[in-house]
Amino acid sequence: MPLTFFSFQNFHNPYILIRLPQNPNRARSTMELGLAIFILALAFLSTIAHSIRFELESGHTKCIGEDIKINSMTVGQYSIVNPNEGHPLPEHHKITVRLFSGSGNRQHYAEAVESGEFALRVVEDGDHLVCFSAIDHQPAVNISVEFNWGSGVAAKGWSNVAKKGSVDAMQLELKKIEDMVAGIHEEMLYLRKREREMEKLNRKTNTKLGSFSLVSLFMCLSVAGLQLWHLKTFFEKKKII
Repeated sequence: MPLTFFSFQNFHNPYILIRLPQNPNRARSTMELGLAIFILALAFLSTIAHSIRFELESGHTKCIGEDIKINSMTVGQYSIVNPNEGHPLPEHHKITVRLFSGSGNRQHYAEAVESGEFALRVVEDGDHLVCFSAIDHQPAVNISVEFNWGSGVAAKGWSNVAKKGSVDAMQLELKKIEDMVAGIHEEMLYLRKREREMEKLNRKTNTKLGSFSLVSLFMCLSVAGLQLWHLKTFFEKKKII
C-alpha cells in the first residue's frame, strides 16, 4: 500500500520529505491527495482568524480580547454594515475604535469612523483588547459592526504573496505550510517558557507552604506544651496531684 511520510527535521528551516510509490499514476494521485489534504488543513487552521458581526447600541462600548504572544503580527479590519444598501450611512452611524495591549498601552485609535484597519507587530505578551464605542444618539439605535481579526499566520495576506511572487499553487501551499510550521514551533517554545515559569512558581509555592506548615506545627506544639504546663501548675496549686 502506498504511503506518504512527512518529516519536519528542523523547525527553524523546515522541509517536507515525501516518499512516493514507484507507480507514476499512483504517485500523481498520492501527490494530488496530499495537496488536497494540505489545502483542507490550511482552510481549517485559517479559522484562527476571527470574523464576527455584532450589534452595538448608541453610547455603549464592546470589547473583544485575544491572547497574542510577543513578536506576532496582528491585523484587523472593521466596518459598519449599512442597514440600507444603496444609500449612504446615517450621520450617527460612527464608531470609535481602540486597541490596547496587555499592559493597557493604546496601540491603535480611530475616532468617529465608518471603517478602518490596523496592522502592527506585538511587543508585549498577553491579552490584547479591541474596544468599539458607538457615539451617543437619541433615540438609541443599534449599529451592526463587522470585524475581522487575525494574528500570526492568519495575519498574512497570501493573495498578495501569490501576486507579488508569481508562484504556482504548489509553491504557495508549501510556503503556507512552512510558515505554519514556524508558527507552531514558536508556539511550542512559548508554551515551554510558560511551563518553566509555572514550574518555578509551583516550586516557590510548595516551599512557602512547607515553611508555613512547619511554623504551624511548631506553634501547635508550643500551645499544647503551654496548656500542659498550665494544667500541671493549676493542679499542683490545688494539691490535686
